[in-house]
Amino acid sequence: MRYIISLVLVFIALASFGQQKTIKVTGRVIDKETNDPLEYATISFINPTENKVITGGITETNGNFSIEIPASVYNVSIEYISFKTVTLTKRKLFTNTNLGTISLGLDTESLDDVVVIAEKTTVEIKLDKKIYNVGKDLTVSGGTVSDVLDNVPSVSVDVEGNVALRGNDNVRILINGKPSGLVGLNSTDALRQLPAESIERVEVITSPSARYDAEGTAGILNIILRRSKLQGLNGALTVNTGFPLQAGVSGNINYRTGDLNFFTTSGYNYREVPGNSLSETRFFNIDRDTNIDEPDTFLNEERDFDRIRKGLNTNVGVEWYINDSSSLTTSFLYRSSDNESNTTNLITEPDENGNLLSSNLRFDPEVEDDETKQYSINYNKDFNDSGHKLTFDFQIENSEEIEDSRITQENISTIELVNTLEKQDRILIQSDYVLPIGEKTQFELGYRGTFNELDTNFLVEFDDNGNITTDTDLSNNLLFKEQVNAAYTQLGSKTGKLSYLLGLRVEGTRITIDQKTSNDFNKKIYTDIFPTINLGYQLTDKQSLTLGYNRRIRRPRSRFINPFPSRSSATNIFQGNSDLNPSYSNVFDLGYLNRLGKLTLNSSIYYNRSTQIFTFIAEDTGDTAIIGDGTEVSVIRRRPINLSSSDRYGFEFTLTYSPNRKWRINGNFNAFQNSIRGDFDGQNFDADNFSWFARLNNKITLPAKIDWQTTAFYAGPNENAQTKSEGLLSVNLAFSKDLFKEKASLTFNVSDLFNSRKRRSVSTTETFVTDSEFQWRERSFTLSFTYRFNQKKKRQRTRNNFGGGDEEFEG
Repeated sequence: MRYIISLVLVFIALASFGQQKTIKVTGRVIDKETNDPLEYATISFINPTENKVITGGITETNGNFSIEIPASVYNVSIEYISFKTVTLTKRKLFTNTNLGTISLGLDTESLDDVVVIAEKTTVEIKLDKKIYNVGKDLTVSGGTVSDVLDNVPSVSVDVEGNVALRGNDNVRILINGKPSGLVGLNSTDALRQLPAESIERVEVITSPSARYDAEGTAGILNIILRRSKLQGLNGALTVNTGFPLQAGVSGNINYRTGDLNFFTTSGYNYREVPGNSLSETRFFNIDRDTNIDEPDTFLNEERDFDRIRKGLNTNVGVEWYINDSSSLTTSFLYRSSDNESNTTNLITEPDENGNLLSSNLRFDPEVEDDETKQYSINYNKDFNDSGHKLTFDFQIENSEEIEDSRITQENISTIELVNTLEKQDRILIQSDYVLPIGEKTQFELGYRGTFNELDTNFLVEFDDNGNITTDTDLSNNLLFKEQVNAAYTQLGSKTGKLSYLLGLRVEGTRITIDQKTSNDFNKKIYTDIFPTINLGYQLTDKQSLTLGYNRRIRRPRSRFINPFPSRSSATNIFQGNSDLNPSYSNVFDLGYLNRLGKLTLNSSIYYNRSTQIFTFIAEDTGDTAIIGDGTEVSVIRRRPINLSSSDRYGFEFTLTYSPNRKWRINGNFNAFQNSIRGDFDGQNFDADNFSWFARLNNKITLPAKIDWQTTAFYAGPNENAQTKSEGLLSVNLAFSKDLFKEKASLTFNVSDLFNSRKRRSVSTTETFVTDSEFQWRERSFTLSFTYRFNQKKKRQRTRNNFGGGDEEFEG
């Protein structure tokens, strides 16, 4: 309904323009020093009495513009990023007018280092984060946000889609700086539904300032979605298809007229995602009463996943510029998915010579419906041009996820019925106040309150020829409530070559766990202080150092603390731990940046000291499950526990080299050592693990202006107290060609070229050893077509910003 009202307002505005005499204003914008045309420069026509923007437009590739406007008197503003704005005051525009050639000069006062880059991903370095402005990354065209993150330095995405930062999977993922329904109840699935083309930039925050939540011991990934503020209608539309069968359409559209800016980012996709897994387990059978060894037994489990993912997401809103200093933005987000997953599970029991003793075929057809609605309002007040501002955000979100399975087993007439219903309500209230003190100092304070309630109902029933009974040992209902109230303050400044940002955050947490099935009620209340320190020092014009410290927390999710088991198979279960406590980390980061002509080096050394860390262990439950013709096999349980401590330290660097305009190479390397210490139930879980990963991205322009990009990623082997995992190699390949005078692009890419993205591991305990292999998604091919209207390919002029100005304190 709100979107319909927005469209009506657009038509009213257009109708009002139609009642006035319209004229055409033309001209050309060029670079003052080089005389090169400036594409994508913004021309705004402003009412000089009310100082309000009436209409406007942008320049073409040759720097020319032609804009129809209502006849009147205007101040004409010509803007381009990193250039000084030119304003033509009180121009009487009553007939068709040519403003001639307008020259813009570089704004040298605010510009540290200007780099001209055409459609390439660029990096901005700030005290508390690195900002990756997502350019034309061919290997993710037609893909998802998960694919984009897998190409960002310091970030890795495993075969199941779990995101890690510097090898640590406890990452806080935000959308536009806030928790979002686009991430949803299951962040992995949600990130695979959001189209890659909707992303403008990704902020990698390894040393978060006090403005951010303390949640996430690895740091924060903040995904910023595209939104234009240019006058008129502009946007881009992408359609894609591929194999295994996939099809999708997505777009981002903006329409700004006067004081209103209407925007939407929407998409629909259909994907078939085949996958597979294999596990081979050897049980060391020891009679616990007599301690006598019995013959070993063997159990193999082979699964094939045939998944169908159908997802719709849309974010529509309107931004109202109330006056020159304040704006109000309202938006509505809707995300819906209709998923199917048919899992064929073959369990076989061989003897020690490999001869088959028994087998069982288990079929699990699961349907899943997800729906998320989120309403947001944002108010922004700028008191002056120096950065003195106040912002207020309110966000309410409702999510629901329903899963239904009807599990059948060979030679067993009873049908297992599994239903999971999750309902989540989240409220966010946030306000931030920024006060500049002089030219180089900035004070900030704010409040954030998050209120989350999750109701999980897990029902297991058995249908025996129409006689349905409920399994009370597995069925359960958990009500999880979490309230976090936080206040923070921070001070940033620059003295000579030294920049600093010092902050303190206080978070009060209240968690209640109401296990209605067992009448078990648990409440936890605690308050924590989280200091942050970020320092920067400019060695030379091209070299700089950063040093960061922050304290972080990892709170257990509801699934981690639900004591009732949920089953992924008849012989493997996951069970939460209601005694799980939060984990705390102290994180140190020392960074070095050096720009050597065509080569840029960005490196850092980091150390993370964590206590009460989460570790997942596998254990023999002592229970058995019946397979095949009545054979009993052991059931393995996986659950989280707290261990005493973890020391993680490592080194990473990113190299960017551009031999010429047609060739660009980017490499990222990360190596880390993780030492875990702790005992649980009389068993020692000490482990020392060294691992690393590397990413190489090579992009070159071939004849006929065809872009060729190859991305290779390798994750080295790693291990903990129970599990050793092998290294993993993945290669992506893509080709792209611009069409229709760069208004459109056609891209073909291959994901996982060698079909090698498989996790192979060996888990060893006192009672069993398991060899396993898992592949979430097999090799895929995608063809995508993007068409841009009034939103041509940008020739960005950006800077590697370090220190200086208010920009370094933005959060």
